[in-house]
Amino acid sequence: IFEHTPGLPERAAKEGLTPLDYMRRHGAFEIEARGYAKHQSRLSPQELEGSEVDGDGRIIRDSKVIGVRVGGESYRGFPTPSGKQEFYSGTMVEFGHPDQAIPGYIRSHIHPDALDRSRGECVLLPTFRLPTHIHSRSANSKWLSEIAHRNPVWINSSDALHLSVRTGDLVRVETEIGWFVDKAWVTEAVRPGVIACSHHIGRWRRPQDQGNGWMANTVRISSPEKGVWKMETLSGVQPYTSSDPDSKRIFWRDGGVHQNLTHGVHPDPISGAHCWLQKVRLCKAGPEDRYGDVVVDTNKSFAVYKEWNRLAKEKETHPDGLRRPLWLNRPLAPSADQWRLK
Repeated sequence: IFEHTPGLPERAAKEGLTPLDYMRRHGAFEIEARGYAKHQSRLSPQELEGSEVDGDGRIIRDSKVIGVRVGGESYRGFPTPSGKQEFYSGTMVEFGHPDQAIPGYIRSHIHPDALDRSRGECVLLPTFRLPTHIHSRSANSKWLSEIAHRNPVWINSSDALHLSVRTGDLVRVETEIGWFVDKAWVTEAVRPGVIACSHHIGRWRRPQDQGNGWMANTVRISSPEKGVWKMETLSGVQPYTSSDPDSKRIFWRDGGVHQNLTHGVHPDPISGAHCWLQKVRLCKAGPEDRYGDVVVDTNKSFAVYKEWNRLAKEKETHPDGLRRPLWLNRPLAPSADQWRLK
């Protein structure tokens, strides 16, 4: 990665270092000072070679829009079909969503009108994460695991007062397909009616499994009734013997709570992406609830998926047999033919 970072190998060579050694010494490298207004950069003569301008001012080469002609100048423009910043999206119309062609407000499944606050319903922000970790991947880092290894439920003080909950008390977060039990963290850092639970903590393994020793709780999984599954924490994180002597020095025992299993599958009707925010019911944990308990009803889970899938299919169209617009950039995108229906 460092050897292919623009400008870094040359900068490192000036100090007689490899790119890796340069990063080890300095910790950072500025690739460019400003990344703004790139749409205003002009295309070079080499880039314009073999191109033509259509009636809409788009500069096209090899059947692709590479820029836009404005006031007689050739600019790079925006990465859109028109090369301009689009207020009206023809792509939304082509894919069967003419009502979303102009930016507007969408009343989602977690809109306040969909919440019954008298029943303790609120919005769960499960994609909230502490600045210490990177999604779930950094749980493999022993130093970051030592700094942060718990994911309590952040609750506004007004909501906590209503539930008679204080920091450290157990609460149950009930979703449409199950529930999980976690500790409360009462704070003003989250707004009333919203709770947050860091999603990069809460790894688990069964007694017979091999897994991450820095962050994983040992759990038991049972099925109390058909289609219903329960996960209970048997023990938290424990020190262990390995080739790394630090594994014997683990002093923390809390590996957090796994919340993702309790989230219904919500394929967004327009983008197809998963809608992570959840409508949940927050309440105090019952006398039988234990920290780390997770319960999921797979029958309800499948029903929720089919309902959201139905919403997506009702409006779905495929112009020219496309699954998704080709012009939208994607990381690690497959070849263009893979975006067409067979």
